[in-house]
Amino acid sequence: MSTVNHDESFRDSIATIDEKGKRAFIHPKKPSGPFYDKRKWLSYFLLVFLLSAPFIKINGNQFLLFNVVDRRFNIFSFPFWPQDFHLFVISMIIGVVGLALFTVAFGRIFCGWFCPQTIFMEMVFRRIEFWIDGDRAQQMRLAKQAWDAEKIRKRVGKWMIFFLISFIIANVFLAYLIGSDELIQFIKEGPTQNTGTLIALLIFTAVFYFIYAWFREQVCIIACPYGRMQGVLLDNKTINVAYDHVRGEGESGRGKFNKNEDRKALGKGDCIDCKVCVHVCPTGIDIRNGVQLECINCTACIDECDAIMEKVGFPKGLIRYASEDEIVKKEPFRLTTRMKGYIAVLAILVGVFIGMLFLRNEVEATVLHTPGQLFQREGHHIVNIYNYDIVNKTNQDFNNVTFKLIEPKGEIKLVGSPTAKVPKQGLAKGTFFVKILESDLEDEKVALKIEVYSNSKHIETATTNFVGPRSFN
Repeated sequence: MSTVNHDESFRDSIATIDEKGKRAFIHPKKPSGPFYDKRKWLSYFLLVFLLSAPFIKINGNQFLLFNVVDRRFNIFSFPFWPQDFHLFVISMIIGVVGLALFTVAFGRIFCGWFCPQTIFMEMVFRRIEFWIDGDRAQQMRLAKQAWDAEKIRKRVGKWMIFFLISFIIANVFLAYLIGSDELIQFIKEGPTQNTGTLIALLIFTAVFYFIYAWFREQVCIIACPYGRMQGVLLDNKTINVAYDHVRGEGESGRGKFNKNEDRKALGKGDCIDCKVCVHVCPTGIDIRNGVQLECINCTACIDECDAIMEKVGFPKGLIRYASEDEIVKKEPFRLTTRMKGYIAVLAILVGVFIGMLFLRNEVEATVLHTPGQLFQREGHHIVNIYNYDIVNKTNQDFNNVTFKLIEPKGEIKLVGSPTAKVPKQGLAKGTFFVKILESDLEDEKVALKIEVYSNSKHIETATTNFVGPRSFN
């Protein structure tokens, strides 16, 4: 029989690195149970979403796009241009605050149920591994086995499948970055016409293969900053996947199951020390040691423990979703002051974001002085040269675009064609002259108000300054 372990030395090491500092691969038991079934169905839905999102279009906009190079982003088919960067930043802040609120209330549940890394690792690559290498005991035996025909066949077969899936993921990832239309065009043109893209694709493939074939759960344990955030976000009122140490340890600690003994009279807890919860854990921790940053709240230990409790005739829920205060003090979940603070901040940010969306222009025109140019004289007129940029955030082309000077009186003449064209979801640049009678200038710097029209329909208003001479008639 073992007693309650107050030794914190387990926090000084991780299961994926051995005492010599070398990589120690985890071979978890194949999970099963009600929670795992729910996770499977949710993962199927999320896998379909993740793999199809960059190829879905609504109103001509890609559903999700993160084109960092061109600074174009689509969130749920809503386009963000460089001019909308403040909106994109606020949307990201909303996501961070929302995730923080979710973590304060429900712990690291995002990692176990929604994180793409976990979904691909546990529901794709790990299941392929179970299919080829077998369950925990078979995998451990295969790892120690000499490189005979069986091991070579299984290893090479698994690695080839892993590489193929990594290549598919890399293609989808590239579609998120450059756009699905660009990716499809590159595929049609062939690799010889797009060597640079092929090299980037192979680099992404190698990265994903490294992650899922070798680095694996260490992404969650070592690399992911979200796990480190738990130290400041979680408290005794946070709901986590938790071991009920009050019930499990009893007065004398946990002990092996013996159906002929009276555990309550002996002071033993309900934990029979079967260690199945440890064997099934994908990050190799012992949930009975309490909250640990390695725990991703995947619920695999809940399913296994419930199955064992049912077999020995004990109540389920020895490992369950619970807060420390619920386990020790039997306190139900309630919103804390910190949670209310996060909710208030989140509500304000969402309100500001919605307000900015309503104020957002679908067309933005920027008019700036041509660098190095001040003014020129043409008889009784003063002439300034300007460069213009027009961003069209809509899904319709703007043809026959013209400019009209509203204040003060004057004339605008485009360089080249008398009209401009702004393509849908595109940008138009050009140059024009502004000519104003010198007698109409009241100062050396005058504010201009310029209206932009497409087929005589007003689409935008821009302002800039007109520079003239210091003395006037």
